[in-house]
Amino acid sequence: MTRSPNFGPRRDGAVPDLIVLHYTAMPDWRAARDWLCNPDAEVSAHYIISEQGDVVQLVDEDQRAWHAGAGSWGNISDVNSRSIGIEMNNDGASPFAAPLMDAVERLVAQILDRWAIPAHRVIAHSDLAPGRKTDPGARFDWARMERRGLAVCAHAGQGIKVDEAAFLDDLAAIGYSTHYDPNVALQAFRLRHRQGHVGPLDGLDCALAADLATRFPIAKHGLTS
Repeated sequence: MTRSPNFGPRRDGAVPDLIVLHYTAMPDWRAARDWLCNPDAEVSAHYIISEQGDVVQLVDEDQRAWHAGAGSWGNISDVNSRSIGIEMNNDGASPFAAPLMDAVERLVAQILDRWAIPAHRVIAHSDLAPGRKTDPGARFDWARMERRGLAVCAHAGQGIKVDEAAFLDDLAAIGYSTHYDPNVALQAFRLRHRQGHVGPLDGLDCALAADLATRFPIAKHGLTS
C-alpha cells in the first residue's frame, strides 16, 4: 500500500466532517501519487483516484492530510483538521472518466457513512479557497453526485431581484468566506452551481444562492466551529 509521509494528527481532537474534492492537474496519476508522497512537496491527500478507477489510500482517515491549504469553510479555518481530501486525476479541462466517477461515488458514500457526514458537507477545493483554487473545476459532474445523495446542488426555477449584498449574505450562510472580492466569490459559486456561466451577477445567481442558504445554512446544522 502506498503511503505518504506528509500528514500529522488532527488538531484539538477534531474529526472529519467535510470531504474536499480536488483534481490533480497532472496527466499521469502515478506521477501525481508520487508527488503527494514526496516529503519535499509538503502536500498530500487521503486518497487519489486514477482515470481507470484505481483508489489508492495515502493517509489514514483519522490523520490530518495536507490538501486544503489556506482557506476556510464557515468558521473552520483549519480545513485540513476537519476534512478528508480526495484527489481525482484530471487536468481540469477534460471530462472526468467514467471509471473515476464510479470510484469516487463509491468512496464518498463509504466516507459519508463511516463518519456520519451529511451530503452538503462534500465541497470543492474552490469553495474553500475562491480565486486561489479552481478544482475540481467546471467539468466535474456535481449533478450526478447529487442524484446519488453524495453532494448538493442549488436549484431555482427563475431569477429574483439582483441584490449583491443579499447574495453575499447567502454565500456566507452556506459556508463561503466573506473576505473575497464579490466577483471572485461569484466565480467560485458558479464553478459549483452554475458551471460555464459568465457575466455579471444576475437574478438566477441570487436565486440559486438563496435556495442553498434556505436549505443548508451551516448554523442550522450546528457545524460552525
